[in-house]
Amino acid sequence: MNKTSTIGKDITQAKKILDANHVIGIPTETVYGLAGNAFDVKAVSRIFEVKKRPSFDPLIVHTHSIEALKEFVTEIPEQALLLARAFWPGPLTLLLPKKNSIPDLVTSGLERVAVRIPNHPLTLELLKSLSYPLAAPSANPFGYISPTTAQHVADQLGKDIEYILDGGPCEVGVESTIVGWENGIATVMRVGGLSIEAIEHIIGPVNVQTVSSSNPAAPGMLKSHYAPKITMILGNIDALISEHTGKKIAVLSFQKAYPSVAKNYILTPTGDTTEAAQHLFAAMRELDTYDADIIITELAPNTGLGRAINDRLKRACAKE
Repeated sequence: MNKTSTIGKDITQAKKILDANHVIGIPTETVYGLAGNAFDVKAVSRIFEVKKRPSFDPLIVHTHSIEALKEFVTEIPEQALLLARAFWPGPLTLLLPKKNSIPDLVTSGLERVAVRIPNHPLTLELLKSLSYPLAAPSANPFGYISPTTAQHVADQLGKDIEYILDGGPCEVGVESTIVGWENGIATVMRVGGLSIEAIEHIIGPVNVQTVSSSNPAAPGMLKSHYAPKITMILGNIDALISEHTGKKIAVLSFQKAYPSVAKNYILTPTGDTTEAAQHLFAAMRELDTYDADIIITELAPNTGLGRAINDRLKRACAKE
């Protein structure tokens, strides 16, 4: 294994490594993924090994077209098809009944597989060149902040993977929204880069499920996740600054500036939740490299992508 990954834009090289059942880093519009052949247990096992991800946390399978789903999905409910046609390629994942071509390791033994078509030209071109879909969770050590650039992947997993396909910074910046059907009712299993409002505009009201702390039914549902190494506390920033007097404080704020603290990252000077989501993980990474005793943060407005931001912040601050 190379001492460090090669970062590049060579789809032929990426395909060669994947065809050998090894894993690579790939760009998507949401976050970078750690990808391997979804039909091959050896490749899927390597994903879990590199990420140090528990086998009870299922993976998302990426493909290039709705037509390609027939290879590994038994049926697509009417509402799922409406959502797929409206938002694919894009930050939407659907939980659909799987065929046996998908190993149980991918779904953690569950009968449904999480699938999506990513909205990134390089990765779509790569997927079209392959004879199999790609299983790809976020390309970071399990539980840590998700990567939104190729360099983030190299910094964390560079010693364990051969190649990272560089597609530039991710445009959305938080993981996909996951929708499943519980007793026939559309349910958002994980809020993410597609807003609830956009989904409801297509299929009407949906249930929104709160996160699970163990044995998740869909990827990315664990209570404690996306966490920096420095302790991060969520609440009223002014009150928390007063409470932690004498400490070296870094602040991750939504819109307001805090010049009194050692370090302040403002997610969106204009108050735009889409812009804030784009910057969230990069901001958390930057503050995590700063020599602070504590990171203080606050919730975003709970509309649009603010729901996904708040979900990630709550889990980054959660203690199992």
